[in-house]
Amino acid sequence: MQSPDGTGSAAELMNASKLLNTNDTGLQAPIQDDVSFPEWNGRQRQARGLANLRLLWVKRQVTLHWAIAGCCAAILLALVIPKQYVSTSKLMPPERQSASKLAVQELTGGFGSMAGDLLGVSSSGELLVAVMRSRTVEDRMINKFNLKKVYRVGLQQKARTRLEVKTSFSLQPKTGIVVLSVTDSDPQRAAAMVRAYVEELDVLMAQLNNSSAHRERVFLQDRLQIVKVDMETAEKELSEFASKNAAMGINEQVRVMIESTAKLQGELIAAESQLEEVRQIYTDSNPRVRSLQARISELVNQQKQLLGTYSGKSFADGEAFGRSSFLTLRQLPILGVPYESKFRKLKMEEAVYETLRAEFDSAKVQEARENPYVQVLDPPETPERQSFPPRLLIIATGTGCAVILSGVWILGVARWREIDAQHAGMVLAREIFGTVRWRIAVAAANTAEQNYRSSKSGGSTGEATKARSA
Repeated sequence: MQSPDGTGSAAELMNASKLLNTNDTGLQAPIQDDVSFPEWNGRQRQARGLANLRLLWVKRQVTLHWAIAGCCAAILLALVIPKQYVSTSKLMPPERQSASKLAVQELTGGFGSMAGDLLGVSSSGELLVAVMRSRTVEDRMINKFNLKKVYRVGLQQKARTRLEVKTSFSLQPKTGIVVLSVTDSDPQRAAAMVRAYVEELDVLMAQLNNSSAHRERVFLQDRLQIVKVDMETAEKELSEFASKNAAMGINEQVRVMIESTAKLQGELIAAESQLEEVRQIYTDSNPRVRSLQARISELVNQQKQLLGTYSGKSFADGEAFGRSSFLTLRQLPILGVPYESKFRKLKMEEAVYETLRAEFDSAKVQEARENPYVQVLDPPETPERQSFPPRLLIIATGTGCAVILSGVWILGVARWREIDAQHAGMVLAREIFGTVRWRIAVAAANTAEQNYRSSKSGGSTGEATKARSA
């Protein structure tokens, strides 16, 4: 054995070897009668330990080199390991009675909590943890943040496993507060994932809510959709009927028609009276007489158009009533019945819709009161310092392991050299080491020969190409 420190430590090595040989000779001597067996074992262990310590001290330069190498390797490892950040949030579970309703039916008084305990729902905090650990929430988180790409996995199950490793839930036994922590290489994503967990928890618990207010709200919501469709259908039917028959408001139209008819009747009477007066003065061929006769004829035609005629034909829904561009006074009562029916249907649908809408809003308020929403005590914050890796601990551990390995190596080499060359174990070890070294040498030689041939063939190809180009 030669020490790295040169000839200066050769004398110390000689002394260490002599000390080991002396101790071995003393240990192999026959036991004297005045020395007890336990005392002899103690001296043996003491002598052996002192020899090992002296050998380690002599080889302290080797240990120093190993320590430096281990420290450098640990520093490199600490720098290579990716940084990890942890974002944490504290959640206060909903009331015990509200949480128990998700697992059991509604019960009165304190029997709801008792039934929840009997069925395994011991606390609302454990229920929150179970919901956030569910496959539904995990799949939503994976799809929302594209965790397959982040974790570099192709299967959904592997992404769930990685997410479960990166996510931790702890329940404080006394207060029941749930502590949610998410570890990620991106601090912003870690905080966003914690917030997303809380949002998905609220959504899923609202979906799982089985209270009476929730069932009422769902029923009213479905009923509102049906009534809304019926109301839109009634509006469309009334508008089409009014457009085809020029009936915007039957009652108003009847009043206007009656007033117009009365006005025409008055004008007609006045014109006839004026005609009788003029005839007493002028003949029928007089222009003034003819003008009054023409006016009376026009007023009569207008009156006939307003009054119309009754054909005895019943009204058929879906067809335009009459050929004229406006309704007559005799047509309005016939159209009044279907118009009022459609108008009444529309008003009834509107009244039903408004009533259901008010009840739906009331049910939503009641559901919000009974819904087991989670309260966030400490909202997640973007972590400013990394949580992993602990670089100082890695460096210290790597250096310590290197020192220990150097000591094991030094003592192992010393022990190996003390073994007889003809020992069976020594012979077998030499054969194994020799075979391994021969294999390595052959592989290195083959690799060098292949590199030489490839470089030579590449050079000849280049020369041939130059010759061709020339």
